[in-house]
Amino acid sequence: MLTTDQVDRAEGVLLGTAAGDALGAGYEFGYPTADQEIAMIGGGPFDWAPGEWTDDTSMALCVADALAAGSDPAGALNAVATNFVTWYDTRPPDIGNQTRSVLSHRDSSADAMTRRAAGLSGRTGGNGSLMRTAPVALAFLHDERGLVDAATSISALTHSDPQAGEACALWSVAIRHAVLHGTYDGLRLALSADPALSHTWSPLLDAAEAGTPADFANNGWVVHALQTAWWAIATTEEDERQLPRALEKCVRAGGDTDTTAAISGGLLGARWGRSAIPPEWIDVLHGYPGRRAADLITLTHTLTDGAS
Repeated sequence: MLTTDQVDRAEGVLLGTAAGDALGAGYEFGYPTADQEIAMIGGGPFDWAPGEWTDDTSMALCVADALAAGSDPAGALNAVATNFVTWYDTRPPDIGNQTRSVLSHRDSSADAMTRRAAGLSGRTGGNGSLMRTAPVALAFLHDERGLVDAATSISALTHSDPQAGEACALWSVAIRHAVLHGTYDGLRLALSADPALSHTWSPLLDAAEAGTPADFANNGWVVHALQTAWWAIATTEEDERQLPRALEKCVRAGGDTDTTAAISGGLLGARWGRSAIPPEWIDVLHGYPGRRAADLITLTHTLTDGAS
């Protein structure tokens, strides 16, 4: 059973994802100036309503709903694939090119969808699977090995690049650790346990901590997206105001602002909890499939109550 603080942190995961997503939506593909206010303004290239989340959170909820149903791993993965197609059929205004290339075929099973993704040519390491990985941590709070397997498999439904799967696994492990222990240590601990991953990812995290967004400006790519999200967290003072200030940093970094802020928001929410998210943000959050913040909290409890 989770403690009161752990429950608060668990509730922060989906809410933090959605808050970062909606905050960044109005600035997507732009580069806010230093004097430009960052707020839940909506708008942007897809004319979002203030507080409306984008494909990042919508796809995360497709994952969360499937995992909340409590099926065996194969059944859950098929349910995720089905939920993706159902969402795709609503003609969402914002969807990544790589994800669109896969979902446009409307494959009816996880195996078929994964094979479709693996057959794509060219670059297959977009940030579209990392942006939706946060709920996996909630469903596997007590099973880190199962978490890694699930995060990797769900990533592969649309993104076959190994770095996309690695990023999803690492970030999900970090979120799990933050919910349970209230620290960001999970990311480095996961690397210390896997020398091969550490060889690749430790220098990338080091670069994020020491660099600026200009050093990882291609944040539509999963590696630079993770670096941007981690940079915003690592370079913002770790206190009770870290969550809103770090999310603002993600947006000011520019580029794929809704996605980098959604990625960062999931981990920030896991560290600081629902109580750290500005109430005025929570009040306006909404999006596919017709949900609001209260629904995300209910879904969080379903996931954690049945967590492996």
